[in-house]
Amino acid sequence: MAIPGNFLSATTESVDPDTSGWQAVVNCTKSLGSGGRNGDGVLTLTSTAAGEMQALTVAGYVVTANVMYQVFADASSANQAERIGIQWLNKLLTPVGPTTWSLTTSSASATWHRVGVAGVAPVGATRARVVLSATAATGGKTHFWENVYLGAPFVTPGNLLGFGTESAEAGTSSWVPDVNSTVASDAPAVSWPVDWYYSGGEVFKMTVTANGNSSARTSQVQPATAGTQYRGYSYLNPPTSTAVCWVELRYWDASLTLLATKRSTLAQNGTGWYRQYVSGVAPAGTTGVSLAVGITSATAGQALRFEGDVVQEAPAIMPGTVMPYEDGSFEQGVGAWTVSSGTATIARSSPWGTAYEGVYSLTVTSPGAGASVLASGRYPVVPAGSWRAWVQVKPGAGTWQVGPNIHWYDSGGASISRSALAADGITADGTWWTTWNDITAPAGAASAAIEVDVTAPAAGTMQMDAVALFPALPSWDVVADDDLGLITVTMRDLDSGDNLTLYRVAGTGQSLVRGPDGWLQGVLLASTQMVVEDYEAPIGVPVTYRRELYVPSKGAVQQSATSGAAQLDVPDPSDVWLKDPIQPQRNIRLMAAVAPDWSRPIEATEYRVRGRRNPVILYDVRGGLAGTLQVWTLSDAERAGLHFLLDTGHPLLIQLSPGLGIDDMYVAVGEATEGRHIPYGGEPRRLWSLPLTQQDAPIGGVGGSAAWTVQDVATTWSTVLDINATYATVFDLLLDNRGV
Repeated sequence: MAIPGNFLSATTESVDPDTSGWQAVVNCTKSLGSGGRNGDGVLTLTSTAAGEMQALTVAGYVVTANVMYQVFADASSANQAERIGIQWLNKLLTPVGPTTWSLTTSSASATWHRVGVAGVAPVGATRARVVLSATAATGGKTHFWENVYLGAPFVTPGNLLGFGTESAEAGTSSWVPDVNSTVASDAPAVSWPVDWYYSGGEVFKMTVTANGNSSARTSQVQPATAGTQYRGYSYLNPPTSTAVCWVELRYWDASLTLLATKRSTLAQNGTGWYRQYVSGVAPAGTTGVSLAVGITSATAGQALRFEGDVVQEAPAIMPGTVMPYEDGSFEQGVGAWTVSSGTATIARSSPWGTAYEGVYSLTVTSPGAGASVLASGRYPVVPAGSWRAWVQVKPGAGTWQVGPNIHWYDSGGASISRSALAADGITADGTWWTTWNDITAPAGAASAAIEVDVTAPAAGTMQMDAVALFPALPSWDVVADDDLGLITVTMRDLDSGDNLTLYRVAGTGQSLVRGPDGWLQGVLLASTQMVVEDYEAPIGVPVTYRRELYVPSKGAVQQSATSGAAQLDVPDPSDVWLKDPIQPQRNIRLMAAVAPDWSRPIEATEYRVRGRRNPVILYDVRGGLAGTLQVWTLSDAERAGLHFLLDTGHPLLIQLSPGLGIDDMYVAVGEATEGRHIPYGGEPRRLWSLPLTQQDAPIGGVGGSAAWTVQDVATTWSTVLDINATYATVFDLLLDNRGV
């Protein structure tokens, strides 16, 4: 898979199918190896003698002076450590300024590991090349490289801290000692996943000065808003399996007075790399937020390494949930949860990594068979209506009875009522189960708590996670938009990790619906909600949608559900939709002038047999329809829109009202003719002749949305840097073609 935004070609990045993007320049030879992760090929450098060996990209890539760029690669060698650099070139392709080098990896490692650095292009630089370097003890030593990137720095979307604080690739100035520590950078051999681009080869390293508490903090306080819920996280590499390491959010007022802190402690099971989350609501008076990491009761000389540091607005576990992130995810404790009755006890899971969402869950321990009630905090439920109590559970053994109910309170905090819906039997099978109830709020309800009724079959434990309280919206919303020629299908109550197949049902037939990556068939779900824009729905016919959810862990389809109906119409029966299924931003509705007279060509070979009157003719399969459609463009805007549609040469979908004898079909458009209606140049109307040849439906996903506007850009992305990290070109931004 190509790295988004990479300046390097796919061949140079992945070293597949050859090494043509690379040149050996110092003390080594190059060859094509195998066993890579980004494709099989790897760049193999073999030293010719003792000393440093270097390789360069053959090409130089366009850069702009005073702009920061990032480079990284995955490397492997049991013989020597390595480093990576950016060589800056002027317009004469002569090196300008020193090469920006990464730290040398702290030790050699035959396991694939990340090396990387970032730097600002010096004045005079117009191009850059990637430099790979390692120092061999003797000749004949090998070093392997692949998955190489050069481009704009990767920043986690929505991160308030910025690249220099998130990653150590650009230095350590954004982190400073806080208590009893020093801060530097380090380059351990860390094996990040091949497609994880937000952590590099260099990491921050906090070293404890003397015995006692030790911490480091971000050097800057970033703007924050009181009442907003924030989530911070960092990858922590503890010095020992028992070190008490933590990450902390800090909230500040306008005079930089510390108002509040929120800490989350790591429960590691070793000395690897662990992502630790912390979250909290900014208190009144907050104008800024920062992040800190540390060790409690540390020993002098211990080092806490950390990387991938992020502060962002906390995501909702479910859309519309009123529960704080910490109460629904259990990342830093049990939150506001209590055991209101029964003998069960609750605690955050330990060690790290036992969760449905995030890395921790709530462990419910029952000393024996019996019932208990787990109660959340109270949360506002205004406006009133139907609300859903939603939990994920995983029993350790046996069948637990689990029933989420809602306890309602008035504006003064007095109890109004509590639902008493029956519990579901959840059987331990090693997987997470979703259980929920939809309950209508009584009159006067202003706040509510989830109360989960649990009955254990015997002494044991159950995990609970991803709890949410949110307005109970319908499982389907299906809305037709005649102006854009699409039906928007919103699906809720999905399960992350399941595989979705979505069908369009019209009349007695059904067909797969197209999504961003192609047909929605067996698509892995990453969310509980999905929105699909169906531009291929027929005109003038009631359409419903049917979804199937396949659960891989259970090996079966667990849900089959059908939506209500929607229908697309056109204002005039003579209107025709011309659509590009791959880039619907190009779709246009025009007035048809003359319907095609169809022909169906066939390939035939005629054999004249001597002595026979009639020939023998061998036929191929008869071809699809071919004919010429004539349409009007009535304005300069329509004329420009039709040109825009035809520019790509993509197969098109033509759709007319039913009853005209022309079914929806995919066509290739031949040499289009734009004819003037009258000789007068100021007349905007044009009569177009479009030669059509019937085609199969194109393969590919929907690239963007026809409803994409400037307001959508402003709503979706916080900064221009976020946009730059998502779109390769301005044209991609126009089409909402994401994933540079």
